[in-house]
Amino acid sequence: MRISRNATRYIHYILDQFFPPCLRDSRLFMYLLFWVLFGKKAGMFMDFKDNVTHMEREYIRRIYAQTATCHINRKTDLNRECMERIEQSISGQSVLDIACGRGYLAGRLSKQYQVTAADMTVDAQAIRDFPQVTFHQVELPDLPFADQEFDTVVCTHTLEHIPDVRQAVSELRRVVKDRLIVVLPKQRPYKYTFDLHLHFFPYSWSVELAMGNSGSRQDCTLVGGDWFFVEDKA
Repeated sequence: MRISRNATRYIHYILDQFFPPCLRDSRLFMYLLFWVLFGKKAGMFMDFKDNVTHMEREYIRRIYAQTATCHINRKTDLNRECMERIEQSISGQSVLDIACGRGYLAGRLSKQYQVTAADMTVDAQAIRDFPQVTFHQVELPDLPFADQEFDTVVCTHTLEHIPDVRQAVSELRRVVKDRLIVVLPKQRPYKYTFDLHLHFFPYSWSVELAMGNSGSRQDCTLVGGDWFFVEDKA
């Protein structure tokens, strides 16, 4: 199923705004919906948040792999407006795209910049499609890069999946020299969600609280319905 990020944003808006919390947090109601969508894998989604604090990292990675076929098949999770804003906001020449997915953003940026892309599983098709990008199979918060190795670090639709957000943000700040760009979904917190998110950012202050005050210039704005956070170290 191919649905753009712009389209899924409207679907989430309807679920979050017009379904009362008593239904959104009802296991019975949501299980019926998840069963229709995901069949026998529905239980993985329903139980994920209850179990994640007890899971080893390898087990979490396996859950994502087993549910991969249930997720929407698209080139990128970025909406069109955020994609364009990122391209306009790159500082310097060296760029790290962390949690690069299928490499779509990295491929676009590589037309103008020296791009390194990393994810916990590197898509073989991305390597073939974007030979000019240097791919690494790594994941947050363990990055094998030097301090301030990249002029710009881009992290999109990722921190909502990371158990320890502060640790991940600290690692992003360690490897960036000039500018950190983070994109997060604007979404209300509910227990049963289709995307295995662990953290939710309904307001700009919830983004700022998660990112913390680094002492650098920060800006958080809503771009195409998602949060666009920029931090300049200079």
